[in-house]
Amino acid sequence: YLKAALLRLQKLPQDPAGDAAKSGALKPFETAWAEHLRRQGPSPALESFRWMMEELRVSLFAQTLRTPMPVSAVRLEKQWALVLRDETGGKKLKL
Repeated sequence: YLKAALLRLQKLPQDPAGDAAKSGALKPFETAWAEHLRRQGPSPALESFRWMMEELRVSLFAQTLRTPMPVSAVRLEKQWALVLRDETGGKKLKL
């Protein structure tokens, strides 16, 4: 993750708009995670979601490093559904 952060910082001057767009794609996930953690506290599903966000950051900002598992916004949304299912006892809520 440190290598990915370094690559991101190195690329930032060449494409600040692209960096901002990629950051914007992550923002809803980060906000939902932080709010859920504050309201409900930690859970195994929420921890998995957080690590998937880290993997998505690597995938978006440092593709050459690759990720150990496939990750995408769609996969994060599926994991978020698991987080919410744990919280609500099976009721579906949206991100």
